[in-house]
Amino acid sequence: MSVQAPTDEDRQGRLSRAVMKALEAVDRAGNKLPHPFWIFVGLAIAIALLSALFARLDLSSVNPTNDETVVVKSLLTTEGIQMMLDGAIENFVNFPPLGLIVVVALGVSVADATGLLPSLMRGMLSTVNPRYVTFMIAITAMAAQIAGDAAFAVMIPLAMIAYRAVGRSPIIGAVVAYVAVGGASSVGLIPTGTDAVFAGLTTAAAHTIDPNYSVNPLSNYYFSASSSIVLALSITLVVELVVAKRVAALEAAEPSIDADPLPDMKLKDSEQRGMIGAGIATVLFFGLLVLAVLPTGSPLRGDNGSIVDSPLMNNIAVIMMLFFTTVGIVYGVLVGAIKKFSDIPELMAPGVSALVPVVVLFFAASQFLAYFKWTNIGQVIAIEGAGLLDRLGAAPIVIFVVAVLFISCLNLILTSGSAMYAFVAPVLVPMLMLLDIAPETTQAMFRIADAPTNSLTPMSPYFVLALGFIRQHRPTAGVGTLMSLVLPIALVNLIVWLVLFILWYLIGLPLGPGVSAR
Repeated sequence: MSVQAPTDEDRQGRLSRAVMKALEAVDRAGNKLPHPFWIFVGLAIAIALLSALFARLDLSSVNPTNDETVVVKSLLTTEGIQMMLDGAIENFVNFPPLGLIVVVALGVSVADATGLLPSLMRGMLSTVNPRYVTFMIAITAMAAQIAGDAAFAVMIPLAMIAYRAVGRSPIIGAVVAYVAVGGASSVGLIPTGTDAVFAGLTTAAAHTIDPNYSVNPLSNYYFSASSSIVLALSITLVVELVVAKRVAALEAAEPSIDADPLPDMKLKDSEQRGMIGAGIATVLFFGLLVLAVLPTGSPLRGDNGSIVDSPLMNNIAVIMMLFFTTVGIVYGVLVGAIKKFSDIPELMAPGVSALVPVVVLFFAASQFLAYFKWTNIGQVIAIEGAGLLDRLGAAPIVIFVVAVLFISCLNLILTSGSAMYAFVAPVLVPMLMLLDIAPETTQAMFRIADAPTNSLTPMSPYFVLALGFIRQHRPTAGVGTLMSLVLPIALVNLIVWLVLFILWYLIGLPLGPGVSAR
């Protein structure tokens, strides 16, 4: 009796089921964890205990940027306890995402409550095949990184609306936007302030070998722009082949509270008038903004007329709030959603009230991250990790792979890209220059190592932010839910991006204007 060999379809089916079971296991294991609030409380306690132990062991490292010794400080001392008490309110109030998300929510709430955002998405997507929605959101979210961290606050709710507009789960939209902004950070078709920060750090590190070396902010532009297209495709494939199926399984077991699609994709006449008015308001808003920035002495510019490092870019969240408020008001007046001035603050309130669960999580997260920074544990880990890379004597490709994997793992603990690069660059850039690897190449490699795992770690405040948005639609979602949805995207993005970089390096393609990868 013959036995029929398994077909490709059978193998793919088994692989798909295996992947789904693995993600279900991550979901179950992660959801056994306590509420995120208590996770951060537990981590804060762990940091206190570890800081006391490390301080007793006199754990320290020498910071290669200034040759100063960084010593771990104990929270369980008079100074540490006073810091925790005196800084509790300040840590929370000054927590970067807190003010940002509230300010942006004021404007987005007006645009959403008047119906502008749902109408915009319906108008944009009514003629687009739903299968292209993921790619469009991914590439748009990467471009939105020009807004800095405000991109999280803007793109996640917009993506959720977009998915609802085509009858799909808003949870997928939240995951796509979150990963595209945070898991593909510092890449895109539009240069951002991060490019200038990285260029400055790379230049300073390169001066160890060549005092005249200079790296410009566009030194990685060709690679970054190309990477945005490749990563958007990668995100699309993983979402459609894996994540969407996982979300569908979740919805089948327990539908989200508003998983139903928007009732009608076609815009009414009043909505079309509102959209035209909002479009005109958009042109006028940005036209006036450009005119305000053009003069070299503009108060919106920084030192020496800089636009990259300027009040405009540093306060982009306020600009976003004003923009969404302006276009929301124009649309609301034209469609009749706003009839008097008192309607405007009332329309702002829902967006802020919806953030209450997120704000509660932010309190615990802000304390933990402040303790982690004060104790210097993060700095010591980063410095020692950089020293390990300095002792590697392997071939360039091997160094690239090891460095990317090491920094990616370290990034699960220390999530700030610029802070991480400030510690790694002084060792990594000169070391690779001695191996005839250009500083711009090292900088591009660091982008790959830093970005994908950003979206995986609950230590990132924006992980908490994304989870908060998802919990609005699925209250039972926990840390494990988001991790199980993000994990396959993060792993594939890391592999795809690293392969792209290695091929780019081996071929010797230019990373940016006048900059060769080799």
